[in-house]
Amino acid sequence: MASQESQRQTNPIFKDHLPGSSDVPQQNTPVEPTSLWKQASHTHSLPPGLEYLNQLDQIIIHQQVELLEAILGRETSSKYEIKNQLGQRVYFAVEENGCCDRRLCSPLRAFTMRVADNAGREVIRVTRPLRCSSCCCPCLLQQLEVQSPPGTIAGYVVQNWDPFLPKFTIQNQSKEDVLKIIGPYATCGCFEDVDFEVKTLNETTTIGKISKYWSGFVNDVFTNTANFGIQVPVDLDVRIKAVIIGACFLIDLMFFENSLDGL
Repeated sequence: MASQESQRQTNPIFKDHLPGSSDVPQQNTPVEPTSLWKQASHTHSLPPGLEYLNQLDQIIIHQQVELLEAILGRETSSKYEIKNQLGQRVYFAVEENGCCDRRLCSPLRAFTMRVADNAGREVIRVTRPLRCSSCCCPCLLQQLEVQSPPGTIAGYVVQNWDPFLPKFTIQNQSKEDVLKIIGPYATCGCFEDVDFEVKTLNETTTIGKISKYWSGFVNDVFTNTANFGIQVPVDLDVRIKAVIIGACFLIDLMFFENSLDGL
């Protein structure tokens, strides 16, 4: 009896299975812990303004069409509406940067994205420095800092070097790796949606995705408007949900921000 009891104590039992996984892990097969990205049961400590995110597993991000940009083909500050699955606006995001940043650096430009709730209270701040996105310069790849509330770090988005695929790591406020985002080889998205999968750190299990919805030839060619959908587990930590929203802004600028100056 004593030997059996000691064996049960030394063999780990994994009770916390990942969402979407139909297979029960074997007793001796390690499973990645989900404590880094799962929402704690207590919600009283949630960042102010993010309480509503606690109940969402689908988020829609719609870029606002800028009339001046559509007519003159000049980059203007991006504006986004962030909605729930019913199409109701939850937050509104406005990009802040200089005119020279938009004209000279375009998709690489530094920016501060301020996300406010419907009462006008800023609840998320996304900061992107001017960095490189070339696979030939792996030392200066893209990074984002996400704060919620502004002034308090919620997490980071860090681009990973890969010669073929767009890859990013989601980190928490302590800069611990939490999740991965992996995009497709081709991001042109002609006549179809483009999916960036949200995966566990070992890249074997997909728990969500960021999708760029194809909006049609007219919109894609003559405007820069973009529609994105985010699907994540409902029990994902709201801070990580905020970081994934920031990752969506970064993906939009890196892969879908097409300047119209040459038209």
